[in-house]
Amino acid sequence: MQEATEGKTPRLWVVTELYYPEETSTGYYLTRIAEGLAEDRDVKVLCGQPNYSARGIIAPRHEFHKGVEIFRVSGTTLDKNVIPFRLINMLTLGLSVFFKAMRNFRKGDRVLVVTTPPSMPFIVALAALAKGASYVPLIHDNYPEILVAVGKSRPGSWLSTTIDFFNRWLYKYAEKIIVVGRDMHDLLTRKTSGLDVPIVTIPNWAELESVNPAPRSENRLLEELGLIDKFVLLYAGNLGHPNDLESIIESADKLRGEESIHFVFLGTGAKRKWLELQVKKRVLSNVTLLDPRPRTEQTVFLNACDIAIVSLVKNMLGVSMPSRTYNILASGKPILALADEDSEVARVVSEDRVGWVVPPGDAGALTRTIMDALNHRDDLPAMGRRSRESALAKYSLNTALEKYRDAV
Repeated sequence: MQEATEGKTPRLWVVTELYYPEETSTGYYLTRIAEGLAEDRDVKVLCGQPNYSARGIIAPRHEFHKGVEIFRVSGTTLDKNVIPFRLINMLTLGLSVFFKAMRNFRKGDRVLVVTTPPSMPFIVALAALAKGASYVPLIHDNYPEILVAVGKSRPGSWLSTTIDFFNRWLYKYAEKIIVVGRDMHDLLTRKTSGLDVPIVTIPNWAELESVNPAPRSENRLLEELGLIDKFVLLYAGNLGHPNDLESIIESADKLRGEESIHFVFLGTGAKRKWLELQVKKRVLSNVTLLDPRPRTEQTVFLNACDIAIVSLVKNMLGVSMPSRTYNILASGKPILALADEDSEVARVVSEDRVGWVVPPGDAGALTRTIMDALNHRDDLPAMGRRSRESALAKYSLNTALEKYRDAV
């Protein structure tokens, strides 16, 4: 099957582990980017088989979907939450992507490659340089800084030094670099000092076509959980090492005597088992744990609260930006962010006055903030309206696609 490409600019490759039908965050964003750019250029995708929310689905190795030609390669799909298994997945997928790229890239091609998994940009850069193509890394997470923040490495260690060395090589030959936050732009400016490589900031976006504010009083999830009359704080998203769940649990423990307050966690990740153990060990009847729900149900579960929580551990400044933040804005909910000052999420919350920012690791400050919000709950609807207005004005898919068209 062939699709016409007459009148389009030179072809663009999008390389990502996750792509349609995968709807996990990276898969969702890269799918929409590729499909949006395919409106005026020849876009091809090189990706792996679904291994997250769509795990178990065997997608065609080659197909056309919404104007994009998709090439899927094989790799192991072991449990990503087990570190040795994740490394095996990265190795097998990386080898498959490299050989496929060497067969298919050609001189003059442009390549957009995302940092998920972190080895992918280096593999793709090698193939692109060998074939005379240019490449643009799209950075969702900065290494080695994220490893330092979660305690897996130390500044100046052999691991951090080695990653920094290879990063400099990657940045040196990149056409440009795309980051998803202003704090990430600041960090990359320091890391690329002397290399004269352009850095472009393009935030992710809210799913305005499918996520909307909805009356809390009619929320079926709150009804199902018996929480309609409670003051609910919702954490929905990845329960991983970069997320400060410890402070939230400590705050829930401190607030166990406040019968009107309830915490809901919805998601999975490396800290899920720890979270379950803490709730059981501390006998936290004011905490409910839920399994992940599909993206199609976001309007329901994101509206199942009075305040949504976004959290990162300390030292994540310039490292990552939780993409769930934008859909919380779209749902019209106030945000309580556990984040470093001047981080992108802290700037979003503060600039548009849509919530509160609390330092990571400060359970006392978090508890006081929650109590203050409870005592001033009449202010929440106005914050929610500003959240929705912010999403509409700044964080739409069309806004992001225009920036990607300029960048690539």
